[in-house]
Amino acid sequence: MDWPIAEVARMSGVTARTLRHYDEIGLLPPARTGANGHRYYEENQLLLLQQILVLRALGLGLPEIGRILAEQVDEVEALRGHHRRLLAERDRLEALAGTVRRTIAELEKSRKDGTPMTAINRPENLFEGVRPAQYEESLHDFPEHAEAIARKVAAMTEQDVEAGQRERTAQMIRLAELMAGGHPADAEPVQAEADAQYRALSELRAVSAEEYRAIGRSCVDNDAWRAAYEAIAPGLAAYQRDAIEAYAATRLS
Repeated sequence: MDWPIAEVARMSGVTARTLRHYDEIGLLPPARTGANGHRYYEENQLLLLQQILVLRALGLGLPEIGRILAEQVDEVEALRGHHRRLLAERDRLEALAGTVRRTIAELEKSRKDGTPMTAINRPENLFEGVRPAQYEESLHDFPEHAEAIARKVAAMTEQDVEAGQRERTAQMIRLAELMAGGHPADAEPVQAEADAQYRALSELRAVSAEEYRAIGRSCVDNDAWRAAYEAIAPGLAAYQRDAIEAYAATRLS
């Protein structure tokens, strides 16, 4: 039995555009291509796609995934390896969520009584659970952008990586504060944050209004992204999505 590309996209949650890109770079060729030019996938390709998506969710770039898939022989042993990586990633995300919760609590305490943050006294505490792979984690629906991020990260120093992560965490906290303050997603302070995000994305490569909207939707639809936002504040993922939608509608149309 085989499945057309549209059905595989529906089942996996990966866009047909991404599947075509995986074919073009030799990562996931279809089982066959019909006379109409449509791609069709069989069980082996679905299993391979599962492995690709697991490795992408773990933050691996497409070149590294290609090397891993080329080297593996036994599918069951490969899945055991992926399972070990997933368990390690679960532990990392739990550590990251704990780090962000502690940072929020310490920021609130610092603002209330004027005392220095404990985490700032030991800066390494700010980065427990943080890894550079977060620059491209779960970008499997945006392969060109993921590759642009991977190239940028490869050229960055460890200090640059930490500074970038610090700013992303601070941006999420600023959004949470705006949401808690009752600002609607299309309010000017919120749109200023969306604008800063868009400009940062555009420094890597041109980003269309529709692609920016798709990135916004992924804040809710992508499990890893949603978990990261919800660890900061419940409802923050949808708030970020709505802010990006408003920005794209008013400033990119």
